[in-house]
Amino acid sequence: MSETSHGVTRDNRDIARLLIACPDRPGIVASVSRFLFEQGANIIHSDQHSTDPAGGRFFMRIEFHLPGLLQNGSALESAFSRVARGFEMEWSLSYADRLKRMAIFVSRADHCLYELLWQRKSGDLLADIALVISNHEDLREPVESSGIAFHHIPVTPETKYEAEERQLALMEEKGIDLVVLARYMQILSERVISRYPNRIINIHHSFLPAFVGSNPYARAHERGVKLIGATAHYVTEELDAGPIIEQDVQRVDHRDTVEDMKRIGRQIERVVLARAVSWHIEDRILVDGNKTVVFA
Repeated sequence: MSETSHGVTRDNRDIARLLIACPDRPGIVASVSRFLFEQGANIIHSDQHSTDPAGGRFFMRIEFHLPGLLQNGSALESAFSRVARGFEMEWSLSYADRLKRMAIFVSRADHCLYELLWQRKSGDLLADIALVISNHEDLREPVESSGIAFHHIPVTPETKYEAEERQLALMEEKGIDLVVLARYMQILSERVISRYPNRIINIHHSFLPAFVGSNPYARAHERGVKLIGATAHYVTEELDAGPIIEQDVQRVDHRDTVEDMKRIGRQIERVVLARAVSWHIEDRILVDGNKTVVFA
């Protein structure tokens, strides 16, 4: 039984998720299904995608139930590795009952943080928010009142290296699986990004690739755009150019000021980020180069 700190429970015992990426060829689905059948597993959900049946890439997500899974997980993984080698698979097996441990980075904007805290409280976000790190003190009270550790680590050009050392030490100590940048207004260095490849999610207040960087709503207003949006993506060394996980938009017009756009945008940002985080912790995302396959 998985349980949030607020008592909301879901029965995830003996449920696992298998993610697969490999060159496409006949027999993959049959071999994986036969393997699970022979292990005594019952498939709950199965999704697959091929970029091109003639020589493309194949992606698959299978969620299954297997009694005694946690006790026999190592043996199951060892047995499946033999199947995987035959198809040159990149694969991972995760256990739904083991909540991913999350670190949230914030600055002063609170809307994305509040959405994640609310979803955690309601039981819609099945993750363990282990800590919140901020370069400002503004959001300490709502974080600590939620029973979550808050760490204030100021960042300046002169102290950036030392600040990131403290951040990395905290995340290693807490065994962090996923980092969420909930409107954290600092650029992470390569050494932080390399520690968590495809495990740092950022929300950009623009419909990428348009209006990369800062002040996107002001630039959108100057261009007279009719749609504004937000983009959740994995963080890479290239600014705002990582694999996109989720996007959404809302219509605006000439009557909307920059402040109107920011207000509308905040609603989009909080929803888009929460979706992306949920899909990651539920193992619904496979990264293919600079793209994602999302089994939502």
